Amino acid sequence: MQSVLITGGTGFIGRNLIPLLQKDNYKITVLSRNPALYQQDFFFQHIDFINDLSQLNSVDIVINLVGENLSNKRWSKEFKNTIKQSRIENTIKLVDWMQSLEKTPHTFISGSAIGFYGVRGNEDITENSDAGYAKEFQVRLCQDWEASALRAQKYGIRTCIIRTGVVLGNDGALPKMLLPFKLGLGGKLGNGQQYFSWIHIQDHIAAIKHLINNNSLSGAFNLTAPNPVTNEQLTKTLGKIINRPTFANMPAFALKVIMGEMAEILLTGQKVIPKKLQQSGFEFRFTDLEEALKDIIL
Repeated sequence: MQSVLITGGTGFIGRNLIPLLQKDNYKITVLSRNPALYQQDFFFQHIDFINDLSQLNSVDIVINLVGENLSNKRWSKEFKNTIKQSRIENTIKLVDWMQSLEKTPHTFISGSAIGFYGVRGNEDITENSDAGYAKEFQVRLCQDWEASALRAQKYGIRTCIIRTGVVLGNDGALPKMLLPFKLGLGGKLGNGQQYFSWIHIQDHIAAIKHLINNNSLSGAFNLTAPNPVTNEQLTKTLGKIINRPTFANMPAFALKVIMGEMAEILLTGQKVIPKKLQQSGFEFRFTDLEEALKDIIL
């Protein structure tokens, strides 16, 4: 039986990934600052919890999903530091711990985001595309985050970086997106022509499992569906599925007032293609946004 350590395992992606791995009889340990919050949870009854890496001295696979939610607050200087610490410093500590083990893990899968590519307009972005403009916060964050994870390669650990788009499911971003539509206030953001790169939660966790199972794969992978859509297309699709109007429009200046710097991500978008994942033989269940949203919402 292979063992897996998951950081951030109590979050949206972790809660969906764990049952998938349990089906294949992986022994799962979750690193959490507050294990007592989850150990009484029926969902986690067959999961081992630790609150310090020193409590574990052997593991085969490490999956690093930890990170402060970017949309929790406006991006103040203090919150940016929290975001960076939750990703970069925790990843550095994780890699330092892995290399200190008598037997290092054979596989390390570490989170990142398509923010790595920065503002690119309508350009088709693949894993071969360069990083974005370094003055953008999300670009610097992802570059430093990935660099801290790729240190694991020096110790002979196969390392995969997952550059994730917007993950659609019953938790995460979608419920927040749906609320204004349910109130009849749904509409496009800015001019609506910015691209929205999405992935169904079931494809996201299946892609992680695919990377675990194929030991020839390493490096960065875009975890996005192969058919990104514009914000306007997203708006119309959501309205159609829940039968609500989509006449409202959030002007760019208003979104910037409400959300500050983070508004730029929503107003610019990225057209990201999962080229390496598809070339590796991974098959998506959900390639069409409408079908993906129907599966989740209806």
